[in-house]
Amino acid sequence: MAITLKEVAERAGVSRSAVSRAFTDGASVSEKMRRKVEKAARELGYSPNALASSLTTGRTKLIGLVSNNFHNPIFLQVFDLFTRGLQDRGLRPLLVNLSDETDPEASVRMLRQYSVDGAVVASSTLPPGFARAFRDAGVPVVHSFGRSSSTPQVHVVGIDNVECGRMAARTLIARGYRRLAFLGGPQSATSTQDRYTGFFDVLNAHPEVETNHSFADAYSFDAGRREMLRLLETTPAEAYFCGDDVLSIGVLSAITESGLKVPDDIGIIGLNDMEMARWQNIDLTTIHQPIRQIVTSSIELMVAMLDEPDRYPEARIFPCSVIERGTLRPLP
Repeated sequence: MAITLKEVAERAGVSRSAVSRAFTDGASVSEKMRRKVEKAARELGYSPNALASSLTTGRTKLIGLVSNNFHNPIFLQVFDLFTRGLQDRGLRPLLVNLSDETDPEASVRMLRQYSVDGAVVASSTLPPGFARAFRDAGVPVVHSFGRSSSTPQVHVVGIDNVECGRMAARTLIARGYRRLAFLGGPQSATSTQDRYTGFFDVLNAHPEVETNHSFADAYSFDAGRREMLRLLETTPAEAYFCGDDVLSIGVLSAITESGLKVPDDIGIIGLNDMEMARWQNIDLTTIHQPIRQIVTSSIELMVAMLDEPDRYPEARIFPCSVIERGTLRPLP
């Protein structure tokens, strides 16, 4: 049978309220009392009941981790970092899959049923309205991998996708490519829109470069492969900036299946620098997104908001860099 708080109190020779305070963060209890209670708890094999503690403190320590990108392998890395990072801070992640959800109000209602202390919206494709819906409902929220802004309405941590688009265009032009194309993810995604904008900001200043663009219906391997197979039925570009790495890997598969070679016939640059991009059989040239720093910073902001819910919204934007591998021709 489970050991009760009363049994710990009797073993330690203290009151039940003293035991409760000893296991409550920030509660008033002497160090001598805490050591006595912890010793008794170890001897009995007692673990405090987190749910019972939440009734006392008014905090569940539950943090909703909200995303709609479960089909993208990079989010296995993201979720791993988030769940371990939150747990290291004494918080408990509640994973929420929004792949088929379009109504932010429904998401807010669901998380409020679990009395979450806060929410992290971890997505580059959900519109800013999702994060604002949590804010408007009084739930502390951080939009991780969200759209950068000089005047954020909620806390945003991520990258400047417009600058990443510029970076990709400059990289391709420097290698002498003169027929370039953008192959983005869903056209409705703000990350797609911003990467497209940055890419063509640079290319519009190079009239000698022939350009084109298209969009896949998801940030996924299958979507990238399907769109590239369609493009290969016409005259393909010399090089493609793909909306992210998993699209790029689908594009690479379609090119190889069609009997062409990368980078001899077609060049590819992706975005994210996910773990698979480093695999020897993929060896993808890509733009590195500092995922670990984004997750760590998002958790720091969430922890700060739990103590200061009215904290003024800020945007933390991290720089990116090109990672040279084997899917582009070398610099001349």
